[in-house]
Amino acid sequence: MTVEFSLAPELARDCIELADWPLCKVLLMNDSQYPWFILVPRKANLKESIDLSESEQVLLMQESAKLSRLLKEVLNPDKLNVAALGNMVPQLHIHHIARYKTDVAWPAPVWGKYPAVPYSEEQLARLKTHF
Repeated sequence: MTVEFSLAPELARDCIELADWPLCKVLLMNDSQYPWFILVPRKANLKESIDLSESEQVLLMQESAKLSRLLKEVLNPDKLNVAALGNMVPQLHIHHIARYKTDVAWPAPVWGKYPAVPYSEEQLARLKTHF
């Protein structure tokens, strides 16, 4: 019996689905204070990148680089934060956060710093044109 991929409940609750790339689902954290994107490989029961095959690991890194380049091009951040922590949500996922010296949490981490401010429909429509 094969287990189907499903998004961790926390990610489903807190994020907006933007796209499906060859390996990963591209999510947007619904917090307009920070352009915060998340890649989630669409494979069941993954916790670590080493749980992927070698070719899938390469594809994950390629998709991470693609997202990073896109964020750099479109959003021109002062810094890109890219991390895979998984302490709160064990499902393998990689955060890509465009940071600005003017954002409300700079230079501290964004996790839990301030309550989320959801995107407006207009803001979402603008972001979605790039995916």
